[in-house]
Amino acid sequence: MRPYKKLKISDNRRFLLYDDGAPFFYLGDTAWELFHRCDRGEADLYLRDRATKGFTAIQAVALAELDGLQTPNPYGHLPLKNEDPATPNEAYFEHVDWIVDRAHELGLYIALLPTWGDKFNRKWGKGPEVFTPENAGAFGRFLGTRYGAKNIIWVLGGDRDLETDLHVDIVRATAEGIKAGDGGQGLMTFHPQGGKSSSTYVHAEPWLDFHMIQSGHHRFCKTYEMVERDYRFKPTRPTMDAEPGYEDHPNHFNPRRGWLDEHDVRRSLYWSLFAGGCGYTYGCHDIWQMWQPGREPVSWARTPWKEALAFAGSAQVGHARRLLEERPYETRVPDQSVVVGDCGRDGQHIRATRCSEGHYILVYLPEGQWVEVDLRGLKGDRARARFFNPRSGDYREIGEVDCGAKVLFEPPYDPAGRDWVLALDRVE
Repeated sequence: MRPYKKLKISDNRRFLLYDDGAPFFYLGDTAWELFHRCDRGEADLYLRDRATKGFTAIQAVALAELDGLQTPNPYGHLPLKNEDPATPNEAYFEHVDWIVDRAHELGLYIALLPTWGDKFNRKWGKGPEVFTPENAGAFGRFLGTRYGAKNIIWVLGGDRDLETDLHVDIVRATAEGIKAGDGGQGLMTFHPQGGKSSSTYVHAEPWLDFHMIQSGHHRFCKTYEMVERDYRFKPTRPTMDAEPGYEDHPNHFNPRRGWLDEHDVRRSLYWSLFAGGCGYTYGCHDIWQMWQPGREPVSWARTPWKEALAFAGSAQVGHARRLLEERPYETRVPDQSVVVGDCGRDGQHIRATRCSEGHYILVYLPEGQWVEVDLRGLKGDRARARFFNPRSGDYREIGEVDCGAKVLFEPPYDPAGRDWVLALDRVE
């Protein structure tokens, strides 16, 4: 069994690290119904696929959204006795144990939501609302004690606004209960409602370690603006888009407007990372709900989830992780000033990031545009220029260029897709 490794926040408060100081790139996937709808064979199939593709975190919910309190898991167990969070059902959580341990064996962290938000703020969905500050604290302590020593990232909230003092008290009591149970070992964050960030509600909470954004399920969502906003907040905390548009999701929840595809995934991925995100969460509309024929589809899910495992976007997000990990990590900063001229709007928006110590510049070109780049921020005399293919993870060489100049670059043609990342690395 591999050792458990705790996570921490970097000294500059921008990134997540392992406790030994090595970079932890949060590459998440949304598998909200994993504990509720998957048996152990299915969970193993899913987790092995995601581990192979370079994912590091799996977002899943203990008290699931889709009738999680009243429809049992594949083994016939409900999570709570008498729908009381203070009395969890041991048999249900033995299945959660198995999945958490299997994820650890594969090198994955579980980003664990204690509950979906409809259990304290129904607003829509099944509910029922069962939480009070008292039983939320008890449930949090139960989870913290049971999973605190494991590879867990705690995620409170669950796609709901905190609209009343009671909602805030329930979330706060859950956080305090978890910390009492795990001794404060695990990092903690908050999953917000669509179009918002944890900074909207809980930025001042002392238990919050890093921010999560849900940018939403529509094409050309300006996730970079949401990341930029969090990036400027004080006190400084890492931030990331933890629920962008899902692959195979109807655009704007309307099939008549088309379906989000792997290009939409790549665009939101590089936009948010290059704007300062400490990681990114991929999502597939069919997989979060583990849809298959015979189950009622949520929002027009159309592909059986085991088939959807092979969608291109889930493999391509791992290329971005490797692109960033092979360069100096904690010195990455957003910087649009390296792009000469207009950065573009809507789906043509160009996004840039660089090393604060002058080692590299990366520029994302969502439509394969020509781009002029100011290289004067790079140290040294010469830079190696390449185009990185976000579909394959391969580079195409351009050659060496002068670091003291502004240089115009033309991306190559690729029949498989039009977006590219321009990579400029100083020659040592």
